[in-house]
Amino acid sequence: MSDYVIEVNNVDKVYKLFDSNKARVADTLGLTRKKNYKEHYALKNMSFAVKQGECVGLIGTNGSGKSTILKIITGVLSPTKGDVRVDGRISALLELGAGFNQEYTGIENIYLNGTMLGYSKEEIDAKLDDILSFADIGDFVFQPVKTYSSGMFVRLAFAVAINIDPEILIVDEALSVGDVFFQAKCYKKFEEFKEAGKTILFVSHDLGAISKYCDRAVLINKGDKVAEGTPKDMIDIYKKILVGQEPVLSSKVDLADAFGADSQDSIVNSDQPGSTNWKSNYQLNPNVNEYGDGRASIVDFAVIDDNGNYTNAIMKGSTFTVKSKVHFNTDIENPIFTLTFKTLKGIDVTGTNTMYEKCDVGLCKEGSEYVATFTQKMDMQGGEYLMSISCTGYDGVDFVAYHRLYDVMNITVVSTKNTVGYYDMNSKVTVTKVKD
Repeated sequence: MSDYVIEVNNVDKVYKLFDSNKARVADTLGLTRKKNYKEHYALKNMSFAVKQGECVGLIGTNGSGKSTILKIITGVLSPTKGDVRVDGRISALLELGAGFNQEYTGIENIYLNGTMLGYSKEEIDAKLDDILSFADIGDFVFQPVKTYSSGMFVRLAFAVAINIDPEILIVDEALSVGDVFFQAKCYKKFEEFKEAGKTILFVSHDLGAISKYCDRAVLINKGDKVAEGTPKDMIDIYKKILVGQEPVLSSKVDLADAFGADSQDSIVNSDQPGSTNWKSNYQLNPNVNEYGDGRASIVDFAVIDDNGNYTNAIMKGSTFTVKSKVHFNTDIENPIFTLTFKTLKGIDVTGTNTMYEKCDVGLCKEGSEYVATFTQKMDMQGGEYLMSISCTGYDGVDFVAYHRLYDVMNITVVSTKNTVGYYDMNSKVTVTKVKD
């Protein structure tokens, strides 16, 4: 008997892309012999396996094929080539509420969905109180779901899916539904599944959750499996893919090669004339708030992790560097280079500048270029932030903004331990018994 409860063997999933509905109908009815479509490979020769009791994460960019392979594993889709073996009863959190009937009440939909998942009425009866308690939508459970808010809808759908007793749990971005308190409840239930030794296959863009909960991770990009290994190693490779540095790996390649042992040298050398701009490695904010009087221009910038890689994903607790290159269009005395991080709601979390750090630049002559390098430890909580940089200064007593790029790019902080608020005090905690 195999130790694996999920086995994916050489799976392809190909979609036909037609130029028109007429061409689609003609192909469906066999009215044409020539190939009048393009083939899109959502998955190419995909293979991996999951052992009993493992929690395995799937990570990759949007459109990489993560959801497609989950739908094939759960039987929603059929592979074009290859095969999948599943040994055990699955509960899948894919498209929450996809099987709900809008005209039925919440109670009726609980029984409908439970039946679709293979449970008898008696088994659903035994789970009903747990489902209702978890959903916590009160008397709305007796109303048609078409009257529900989107929040109530996903709460009920999640409660139905999570409160059965599956042998295998498959989760696709479903732990981020509802408000923060409901999300906390979802994660607690997820941890209970893991502690109970259930097999879990987990897709998420929350790299902190992947790092915290998963035993292994499989990295997928453009339909291909790039690599599999520890969550930390896969996240490190994924960060390179996010900025366009796509490693080509085989099962025999040392993962250290994928991280680019000489990547720090390439960053140092990129200061040389004619090198590719650092900022070309990132997806930048198309709606950046940019202004200034033009006496200086920010011509390049970069975020670099502790492995020397260009990235916008930083591990909490690690050291990272931000570089800002400024060209001076006129003589400026003691310009100030700045760096700020905000929440997505625009709240300043932290920041600094060369004046605060007592780093006087002196006179910058017209035509010269300077690089400000900010190196620090990442102590912000896991989540999404916006980074701003600028070059400012004083003209006599008047404060002047020479060039500002507000919210120029996002920064993802990957964390396995968050505390309260925006940053971690890094407390050292001990508890001592003083009395029986």
